[in-house]
Amino acid sequence: MHYRRSQERRRMRSLPEWIGKTDDSRPPPRVRLRLFEAFNRCCQCGCGRPIAESERWELDHTKALVDGGENRESNLRPLLVAHHRRKTKDDVALKAYNYRRRLARAGIKRRKRIIPGSRNSKWKVTFGRGTVLR
Repeated sequence: MHYRRSQERRRMRSLPEWIGKTDDSRPPPRVRLRLFEAFNRCCQCGCGRPIAESERWELDHTKALVDGGENRESNLRPLLVAHHRRKTKDDVALKAYNYRRRLARAGIKRRKRIIPGSRNSKWKVTFGRGTVLR
């Protein structure tokens, strides 16, 4: 009877959630293992494929940090490296698109960089003589 109660207490014991001190702080190995086992050792990108021992995997933020997500255990999930790269690329592209749209709605135009010597530049290079004219 006493043995059964101690087992139940162990199962009911909750661990405090890991929260990173900064956005760059990496979760410790104990948190990585806890998340890996909590998600049944499967990739969480939507494929649901089991992650083999020989495969590389990374922890991904469900809501990306660039979109306002937090660096905490409840916002992390395991993804295979290739799937994580694809998701990160999509997150960055979406962030850039939203930024451009916000600039356009506010009526702010971004200055275009003019390369010296190009058609739109005030400075011209004459190729025959090698001189620079304004």
